Amino acid sequence: MDPHPKSYPLLSYVLSRLPSISSSKPHSDPPFDLEQPPPADTDPPPIFDEMPNLSHPKVLASMTHAIYDVAQTRSLLQTLGSRPDHESVDMARSKLAEIDSGLSKSLEELVLSPRPAEVDQAEWRVHLAEEEQQIRQEAEKEKSMYKSILQLDEMHEAYGKLVKQAEEKLVKIYEKAGEVDENFEQIEEINPEVIGILEDAQGKGLERVDLCGRKLRFLPEAFGRISGLISLNLSGNQLEFIPDSIAGLQKLEELNVSSNLLVSLPDSIGLLQNLKILDVSGNKLNALPDSICHCRSLIELDVSFNALLYLPTNLGNELGNLQRLSVYLNKLRSLPTSICRMRSLRFLDAHFNELRGLPDDIGRLTNLEVLNVRCNFSDLTALPETLGELINLKELDISNNQINALPDSFSRLEKLTKLNLDQNPLVFPPKEIVDQGVDAVKIFMANRRADKLAEEERKSMMEINEVEETGWLTRSASMLKSYASVVGGAVSGYLGAAGPRDPVLDQER
Repeated sequence: MDPHPKSYPLLSYVLSRLPSISSSKPHSDPPFDLEQPPPADTDPPPIFDEMPNLSHPKVLASMTHAIYDVAQTRSLLQTLGSRPDHESVDMARSKLAEIDSGLSKSLEELVLSPRPAEVDQAEWRVHLAEEEQQIRQEAEKEKSMYKSILQLDEMHEAYGKLVKQAEEKLVKIYEKAGEVDENFEQIEEINPEVIGILEDAQGKGLERVDLCGRKLRFLPEAFGRISGLISLNLSGNQLEFIPDSIAGLQKLEELNVSSNLLVSLPDSIGLLQNLKILDVSGNKLNALPDSICHCRSLIELDVSFNALLYLPTNLGNELGNLQRLSVYLNKLRSLPTSICRMRSLRFLDAHFNELRGLPDDIGRLTNLEVLNVRCNFSDLTALPETLGELINLKELDISNNQINALPDSFSRLEKLTKLNLDQNPLVFPPKEIVDQGVDAVKIFMANRRADKLAEEERKSMMEINEVEETGWLTRSASMLKSYASVVGGAVSGYLGAAGPRDPVLDQER
């Protein structure tokens, strides 16, 4: 919710000097004065090393006024809750479209419905209007929940933009105070080596270009015309964007733009149909374009060490050939459910995120050999039961989480040889078992599973016996009742049967 100190140092500092601001009572905290903010702490924060004038009350007061809208929005969002994940937003949009489609169909059926002969035209119109209003109200009621998800997502999106603008505003305020270093770097001219490469490409077909660590700040659009290029390494530079013209590299199989300053990838990257290896790690990405799902030849994808909040919803539906996926050191709260359809996936590294769990169908990744979800800390508290279906899993690292029990299916991981369970509040298996190694853990979990199955079978047998006993008593009662009925009928028939009366019995004595 709060701006990250490394990305927004000024804004984070000024917000830390504010009290908690309520959206309903923005000016109700008497001890706080916008013109005279509270004095700085005894130990100045690191930002004072670069901006010592922040300690000046007037500078801080000006900054406080400038970001008041950010503080109010932050307070409101703290009340409304965290941002919905990308998959929930996509699902909400889909549901709204589905409801609108159903509404159109219902209204069309209503308009075309025949008027009963006994109802006159005026009454029928009133009836249709009332029915239409009811249908629309029901649709709006159904849409309200999904709309609230989208509205919350939009508020968080707007808050993100507001935060960015506020940081820029604070920088300008500080500059005007005369305490900011104005030694800005000039945008460099095109690197001579880049010019040489472009000239060579005109005379002969280049297949590989390595511009690693050249301090490049931009890539000329002309690079998109090197049509024969197969491998392009732009890692370790200062690139802030990749030109759309990269779509012209139709034969490109390897693209490495790691360790740059990229904040986004162009949508045109989805046109690289032959791309097999893509490395965009170590940048400033907070989202991947949905078009990346069109790179269906991808075998390796590394998006680690960014600021990703989510992955494209259809990533797993489209990238069926992917074998290695690295998403560690991001801010992911969930993995899309579609990832379970990556049947070729062998390596999945998602450590150091904010994962709250793994998809329930994770067991469908039957070719997965390495799974690393360590260091999701307080967010990851359990593993799905389908984990035991990862029949080819060899290495599993779930250390530094909050898992207190392994799933009962764990013993089925027959190929597992490397296991790290450190720094978890594990109860099953206990620490003394964990210390004995992976085989001991498997045996313990197998015995635990067998005990559970035995207990379930015992309960099942008891239920069967109870049913049988109850059934025997019921059948016995039924048989006795039938027998009594038959005997009673026979006796009744015998005693009361109609026939000629014995005249001897009628004689007077």
